[in-house]
Amino acid sequence: MDLNLKDKVIIVTGGSKGIGNGICNVLAREGAIPIIVGRNKEDVLNAVKTIENENQKASYAFAELTDPEQCENAVKKVVEEFGRIDGLVNNAGVNDGVGLENGNVEDFLKSINRNLTHYYAMAHHALPELKRSKGAIVNIGSKTAETGQGNTSGYAAANGGRNALTREWAAELLPCQIRVNAVIVAECYTPLYHKWIQTFKKPEEKLKEITNKIPLENRMTTTEEIANAVAFLLSSKSKHTTGQLIYVDGGYTHLDRALT
Repeated sequence: MDLNLKDKVIIVTGGSKGIGNGICNVLAREGAIPIIVGRNKEDVLNAVKTIENENQKASYAFAELTDPEQCENAVKKVVEEFGRIDGLVNNAGVNDGVGLENGNVEDFLKSINRNLTHYYAMAHHALPELKRSKGAIVNIGSKTAETGQGNTSGYAAANGGRNALTREWAAELLPCQIRVNAVIVAECYTPLYHKWIQTFKKPEEKLKEITNKIPLENRMTTTEEIANAVAFLLSSKSKHTTGQLIYVDGGYTHLDRALT
């Protein structure tokens, strides 16, 4: 299916690794121009080079996303380079383990800033161009504790905020014909997930315990499967879909675990 994404300029935060990188690769294969936004210059440039080596298009903007001014400057760079923005994928974030009992207010606020505030900042600054292009926003969300991850007060609050903003923006931007949706990730084997699994005494056993609870095929969702959903939501093929939280997780979140 041709998603009609050729030469569409789409910003992807945290696009150099993991899910974000998977999204950029799929978008590039669809003919879009993913703009990778991140703070690690080496990782960002390597990700762009990998796409270009496949004779596909990509670009970048460097930004520490916890700094609102750098978010604004990243958007300005994209507009200066391409003259338009057709889509925004808010993806960057990390489960930083800020809990209730063992956390504190300062770290909780840092977690919100690290995982939610830049979703607003990027959307706010990209909005004028998205209004011109009648573009789309996709927010990447996540389920939080359930597999023993625990201590996720900050991350859980941020993900709840992502879902709420998705619905709120979808309603606010109806007159602009800008669609806003979210893709919710449960279990996807990213570098961060690998790092977390290695904290257990028997990581392979823990991983097997988790995948056994994923109803469809008892396996992790791949980054490409998540990216395919994101690409569809960005495309005109989903032009009457907005305000939705799409779970790409093999039934993990909603199907009865008794099935497994």
